[in-house]
Amino acid sequence: MVSLGSYIRSAAQGTFSAYRSVPIRWRLAGGSAALTFVILAAFATVVGLLTSRQLRDQFNGQVDNAATQLATAITPLRWIDGELGCDKKVSLPDYVSTQHAQIRIYDENGILLCTQDNVRIKGAKTIPAVSPVFPPPTRAGVVQELGYRVNVPHKLTVTPKVEGGVRLLYAVPLSDLDHTLARVQAFLLLGVLGGTALALLAGLATAQRAIRPIVELTDAAREIERTRDPSRHVPLPQAEDEVAELARTLEGMLQSLDAARNSTEEVLDRQREFVADASHELRTPLTSVLASLELLAEELDGEQADISQAALRSARRMRRLVGDLLLLARADAERADPRLATRLDEVLTEAASEIEPVAEYHELSVSAEPVVVSGARDELHRLVLNLLENAVKHTPPGTHIRASTVSLGEDAVLVVEDDGPGIPPELEDRVFERFVRNGRDGARGSGLGLSIVRAVAESHGGSVTLVRTAKQDGARFVVRLPAHDADEASAIEDRQTSTTTGSTIGRRRSLS
Repeated sequence: MVSLGSYIRSAAQGTFSAYRSVPIRWRLAGGSAALTFVILAAFATVVGLLTSRQLRDQFNGQVDNAATQLATAITPLRWIDGELGCDKKVSLPDYVSTQHAQIRIYDENGILLCTQDNVRIKGAKTIPAVSPVFPPPTRAGVVQELGYRVNVPHKLTVTPKVEGGVRLLYAVPLSDLDHTLARVQAFLLLGVLGGTALALLAGLATAQRAIRPIVELTDAAREIERTRDPSRHVPLPQAEDEVAELARTLEGMLQSLDAARNSTEEVLDRQREFVADASHELRTPLTSVLASLELLAEELDGEQADISQAALRSARRMRRLVGDLLLLARADAERADPRLATRLDEVLTEAASEIEPVAEYHELSVSAEPVVVSGARDELHRLVLNLLENAVKHTPPGTHIRASTVSLGEDAVLVVEDDGPGIPPELEDRVFERFVRNGRDGARGSGLGLSIVRAVAESHGGSVTLVRTAKQDGARFVVRLPAHDADEASAIEDRQTSTTTGSTIGRRRSLS
């Protein structure tokens, strides 16, 4: 069973958590509005009480004065031929019309003698029933009856004198006073609510202006996040306050991050230089080893020849891997071979001819429209060859592989696609990363082929993307490279005597 203290603590924690989730400008404005509301409510309460008391005292004084003046004005009353002359001196209806007052004159026995509307001879039967019906006064004083303030002055003088005399009852309705008090209270309430609303708006404007330096810091931090450039500076407020201290702290942190990044970049640059140099130096001994193994394989026979052939295949794979690593290392170190105007369609044709012997169980078709790019021919050859090899290695026999080049606007586009099983969905976002391999086909290859394609494309100012086909089968790689100047492209075409426009390379071989 949950105790009351635990319940209160839980409720307080929930309230505090909800409060902290409110934006700070609303918290500041809400606090200002709440404080203003308390102050205005207290002020309105005091003013309302004082105003109500003042109005009531003023109203009571006016009623008492009016009753006294009326008693003075109509006395002495006279009996004339058995009729009490109530309005011989003062017109009672005119006297009470402005205040909606009621006048009653009673004798000592409580019998109504006359009202402001009825002046009759003595006798209860001659006075019709009137409303409101006040109880006959027994003594002078002030009471509240039937929603009226009733004032009963002392006995009035009557001539000729009668035993016991008569009494004047003067009553004024409290409704006018109540309406006035209600209007005052409504005005005070509107004042409190209006003041609170204005305080909320003013608080929002003030808070917005107060947190403007924080907004500027946020915008600067967001820009640094977008550009990933810690060398940028954050705005420093002129005021020496907590926001300025925060800005200086952020500035110091960014300077430290920039220094750390520069140090890391220097280390990475040295590593890239080392890898590039080491890969380049490995090519010479590998070439020597390959040459020796090739000569040895020709001289040996039997089991020794098989061993030398296995060593030769391993050495060739090593040379290919070293070549891939060298290309990636040169790309990381931003070492670029000379860029020359190169026919991308010729590069595609040459790569297709090179891959054709190992693609004997696939149907390889090439449609090469003449396009010229500025690039390193060997690197572009490696790009196209890797895409074709990737299609051959990772598709079953009988798969149709299509490669083409086309010019689209200012871009030269190379497309390599197949109708194989395609790229697994979990690898689509990582297919161009290094050492990422497809587990469906036993993870063949080094996992560097497509990463080399991306590195070559980006080093040439282009891009490569994996495009899903409409049937969700197969893989389609699209490489976009900036096309070379049209005049130079025409000159290259004039120097070339053979084109491969619309050519088809490939053959289909039976699987048996």
